[in-house]
Amino acid sequence: MVSERSLAVLRAIVQDYVASREPVGSKAIVERHAFGVSAATIRNDMALLEEEELIAAPHTSSGRIPTDKGYRVFVDQLTEVRPMTRAQRHAIETFLGESSDLDELLARTVRLVAQLTRQLAVVQYPSFGSARVRHIELVSLAPDRVLCILITDSGQVEQRVAELARRIDDETLAALRARLNEVVGGKAMADAADALSGPFDDVAPVDAEALRTLATTLAEQARAQRQDRLVVAGAANLVRTEQDFAGSILGVIEAIEEQVVLLRLFGEMAGDEHPVAVRIGRENASFGLGEASVLSSAFEIPGRDVSRLGVVGPTRMDYSHSIAAVRAVARYLSRTLGEN
Repeated sequence: MVSERSLAVLRAIVQDYVASREPVGSKAIVERHAFGVSAATIRNDMALLEEEELIAAPHTSSGRIPTDKGYRVFVDQLTEVRPMTRAQRHAIETFLGESSDLDELLARTVRLVAQLTRQLAVVQYPSFGSARVRHIELVSLAPDRVLCILITDSGQVEQRVAELARRIDDETLAALRARLNEVVGGKAMADAADALSGPFDDVAPVDAEALRTLATTLAEQARAQRQDRLVVAGAANLVRTEQDFAGSILGVIEAIEEQVVLLRLFGEMAGDEHPVAVRIGRENASFGLGEASVLSSAFEIPGRDVSRLGVVGPTRMDYSHSIAAVRAVARYLSRTLGEN
């Protein structure tokens, strides 16, 4: 059983190792932290921590470093998350508040989180899993060019231009619009895409080709809202910490490039009850990230699936600061997107 003082020694080792990247010895702990006991007592505590596999000796020196298990205990015992300063909160609101649309907002978000945490930042692009089609509008741009507008019940508007093989008049376009709305009105996005991909046997042959072109375009719009993808920034931060990885960081980079890996990991982390979920080292081994830590927090846009924002970095990470940054930005996104 690890005592309260031993846990405090573990916290000191984690904090000092994160700050210096150097193994931490008992003498340094006595000098830097007010434990009020001798170095010999601290060494006894460190011996207990080593028996519990919470710290380890990287080589023959007297210093110790945290293990994955030690980081886990540290994070689980983390009662105080260092709050963002007023200046940092203002920077978040100012920098993200200048975004003109969702694409720019998410691009700015990962850049900001990468800067705040000095880690690789990742944001999951929200998808319309729970949205339904409210209306389809077709606007004639030319006799053979039509703007296809897909409107969801959450107010999201998706637009694409369809090029037709022949000219159609306004009356025909109105009839095709009515037919398409009849097929997909009220359907979930995935169901709408399937319905638009099916046959339209009750349409006059002369209009069948135009209807198929319009339906295909709209189906692509509906499917695009279901495509899970990530926006990433701060790869240079990962390279900067390469020495924190025992092996090559190529495996970590490959796992990140395989976006489906992080999306699966984010999916597992969604079940975590904490505001910011933390997966450390070997807990990520099955995803090819056994030497990395991943932090993520949820944010939500009304009418879309819950998405996640997070960071990926070495286990030697400033967890308190990174958790605070991820949590603050995720809350800002939820609040701002919920208002718009």
